[in-house]
Amino acid sequence: MRRLVVGCCLALLVAVGSLALGEVAPEVVTRLTSDLKYLASDELEGRGVGTNGLNVAADYVAKAFKDAGLNVTKGGGDPFQEFTMTTGAKLGPTNTLKLVGPEGKTIELAIDKDFQVCSFGASGTFNAELVFGGYAIDAKDDKYQDLEGIDVKGKVVIVIRKTPRQGDAHGPFTAGHGGISRHADFRAKMSNAFGKGAAAILFVNDVASGKKDIEQAQQRAKDAADPVVDAAAALLAADANIVEAVKAARDKLDEAVKKAKQLRDAATNVKTDVLMNFGYAGFNQNAGGPIFHVTQATVDQVLQASLKKTIAALEAEIDQDLKPRTAVLPGWKAEGQASVELIKTEVKNVIAVIEGQGELAEETVVVGAHYDHVGFGGENSLAPGVKDVHNGADDNGSGTVSLIELARRFGARKEPLKRRLVFIAFTAEESGLIGSARYCAEPIYPLDKTVAMINMDMVGRLKDEKLIVYGTGTSPHWKGQLERLNGASKFELVMKPEGFGPSDQSSFYGKKIPVLHFFTGTHSEYHRPGDDWNLINYPGMARVVDMVEQVTLETVQSAERPQYVEVKGSGDQAQTRSGGRPYFGSIPDLGNETPGYALSGVTGGGPADKGGVKAADVIVEFGKNKISNLDDFDLALRKFKSGEEVEVIVLRKGERVTLKVTLGQPK
Repeated sequence: MRRLVVGCCLALLVAVGSLALGEVAPEVVTRLTSDLKYLASDELEGRGVGTNGLNVAADYVAKAFKDAGLNVTKGGGDPFQEFTMTTGAKLGPTNTLKLVGPEGKTIELAIDKDFQVCSFGASGTFNAELVFGGYAIDAKDDKYQDLEGIDVKGKVVIVIRKTPRQGDAHGPFTAGHGGISRHADFRAKMSNAFGKGAAAILFVNDVASGKKDIEQAQQRAKDAADPVVDAAAALLAADANIVEAVKAARDKLDEAVKKAKQLRDAATNVKTDVLMNFGYAGFNQNAGGPIFHVTQATVDQVLQASLKKTIAALEAEIDQDLKPRTAVLPGWKAEGQASVELIKTEVKNVIAVIEGQGELAEETVVVGAHYDHVGFGGENSLAPGVKDVHNGADDNGSGTVSLIELARRFGARKEPLKRRLVFIAFTAEESGLIGSARYCAEPIYPLDKTVAMINMDMVGRLKDEKLIVYGTGTSPHWKGQLERLNGASKFELVMKPEGFGPSDQSSFYGKKIPVLHFFTGTHSEYHRPGDDWNLINYPGMARVVDMVEQVTLETVQSAERPQYVEVKGSGDQAQTRSGGRPYFGSIPDLGNETPGYALSGVTGGGPADKGGVKAADVIVEFGKNKISNLDDFDLALRKFKSGEEVEVIVLRKGERVTLKVTLGQPK
């Protein structure tokens, strides 16, 4: 087996034409290849959070650290910094809903028949007045605001899915390229209703979508008639003396008739009011209240009794003049209980240490890489609907095996280090830098004594000698050092000054620690099943390891620690969707499950920074909009324009602090 691996590695060396065979030691390529073939194998299930493969990968990294001679007991007696994170939701035991009208008229509803609990809502009980809230859209620029001018605080709001005038290609709520308007997003509707103080939401399917489903089914049935005619004509034209030809034509006709009949039957039996299954649209750990999905027939009973109209009639009226029909439903209230239990999954960072010696021994340099990926796909995959293993060889198997290689090299050194060197394989980076955020919240060694963090994420696809290094502006020390060390490496260095970005160095930079992040670029296999070990440029990756080793060694041994610099004007890392909102300048702490929008930092010189917002603040109100999570913040921000001053209320060490922030131009 060893001979096969070595032979494979030598073949790879020859295949990478930009490198001479003698530039990289074959044993280094052998080690990197062997480690990565295992970590990126199907056996490890894409190293997704919640898979056994992620735990197997953690054990593999821990053993490699120990075998390299590193101390793996600093995390509390073992290599692991363990913690739990929310990864899903399940339906709890008690879920009820009934509607009570004037004179005690009661409509008892059955789960799975008349209603379903939504997994993206919260647990809770309610007994409150009913309000018809239309589409719960807040589109001030389009002069359409369903909940404007009506008090929904403490009430249960009925909300129609989708948007008005869906069939109008030029309507105000039409998204380009066949997309869905952001106003149709559950998160936008929830934010608007709960932001106004609603106690609970009852979603109901729009009628227009059902009509469209029927039309499409009827069209499919109609289109199926042509193949039947063609097959019949072919049968009639077949030579009766050629038995095989007749049989083949007959089989095609039978197949066409069967398909046409199936589509005709389907067109007469289209279900237009299907309840969402529990689990649809994921979970929301900080939802503003319980959320149910109820049938149109259920809602129509209440609307007919109170407004003398149906959902279909109200939709038609709104479509006609684009004016909301929001109304309190006199005498009606909803009583219910939702039981949504969040699923907690145990995850772990893998930590190993080489202690320093001398006057600088209490200072720490962290070298890290995340070892998780996206498992079998899901919301982080760029291959929608594909359930294959996403092996993540480059992302970030490459960084993980490079970290292991560095551990071996430093573990084998005879000369003592001046500073402590901490190796961390982070978990749950793909879920939002969760592992690195947890370490920064609960560090093993003080962060004020942590002088630098060096990160590797996707370092396995070196092409055209291009090595990208982020964070070069976070200390005046970095740029000159990298240029000098590159004299021997001869990479085409692309230096990016910003410290914040979509990898684990951001968590440390938010704590005012100088950072570097090494990266060889993205590719078409990114977050797809095709990111496999055989596409890795192993000699190139070995050279990146050489560079990182030199940078790390100099940082550990230098008499002076790198000086932290706040890079001004970085892009707003808080935003999750593109376009349409001004610049705020905040960095989310996605590992913090406190209700609100928790911050790991703010961008230097940005609007939030100038307005007095600080790292570790939790934004709970933004311009009178209640903020329960990052989605609420993103949607609230879109309601304002650049140059507007917005009142922002944050929780700071448990105290409410009111600030004024002037929003900037979009980045």
